[in-house]
Amino acid sequence: MDESSLWYVAYGSNLFRARFACYLSGGRPAGGARHYTGCRDPRPARAELSVTLPGGIYFALTSRVWGGGMAFYDAALPGRAAARAYLLTRPQFCDVVSQEMRRDVGVDHDLSEAVAHGRQRLGPGRYETIVKVGERGGHPMLTFTAPHPSSAAELNAPTAPYLAMLGNGLREAHDWSAARAAAYLAACPGASGAWTRERIAALLGPPRPPAGGAGGLRSSHERR
Repeated sequence: MDESSLWYVAYGSNLFRARFACYLSGGRPAGGARHYTGCRDPRPARAELSVTLPGGIYFALTSRVWGGGMAFYDAALPGRAAARAYLLTRPQFCDVVSQEMRRDVGVDHDLSEAVAHGRQRLGPGRYETIVKVGERGGHPMLTFTAPHPSSAAELNAPTAPYLAMLGNGLREAHDWSAARAAAYLAACPGASGAWTRERIAALLGPPRPPAGGAGGLRSSHERR
């Protein structure tokens, strides 16, 4: 396996390419309250994939960037989680992880346990548990989430700006309609019961042009 590059698999607001660019080159995303320092290597991802993962996402705790609940991945939830994978250099991935953990960039984290065994805790915090969700092209596919499952989480409804970022990221990455993205998000624990699909769809703007393709792990150029 080639570990010089890694797929960072995003299932939350980093589904939206422009928002993720703040992690790479620095900046503050629209609607967010935090300025990101960026990576040591600010170049864009070498490749992208639109993927789905076994499990789902849930909203919990309180975001210091968006307010309201944050998205976390739980492989034990039923269904499939929609995500987007970015092929990064190993230092880039480490700097993305550091920024998510609110630590200084420039540390090359030892990810060997996650790569070899599928899971690794870098710390006790919100996004400090690394999970391997697959491999593609000889590169491990890694994401990060909370250390506890959704069943033990303090669920919390997300805010409108955060849902808009996620919904538009889903539409951009997967060519979903606003209605489909809204239905997906409205069904997630934490959002369910607090947001209806109609209210979420209203946050996502005009319809996108239709496109076609296949599901599962696939290239972002293989449109649905």
